[in-house]
Amino acid sequence: MATDDFFRARLDGMVDPRHPLVVLATRLPWTAIEASLAPLLARKPSSRTEVADQDLFGLTLLLAGAPPSNAGLFGIRRVT
Repeated sequence: MATDDFFRARLDGMVDPRHPLVVLATRLPWTAIEASLAPLLARKPSSRTEVADQDLFGLTLLLAGAPPSNAGLFGIRRVT
């Protein structure tokens, strides 16, 4: 079992190759699945516009027309 890092084992060395999920993964047509999902998951141009605003901490850009984000406070992004 060759590894690039001495202290990290490769995943294929830790998993039983006879396990049903491993066998299934080797039989799935991954290229066809990727080709069919790629257009659905491709980046789409955003209709959002950035609006400069001043708040207590300085200049801030608000994303107008953007849905609320789980990554931050209502899609607000701080610019320094």
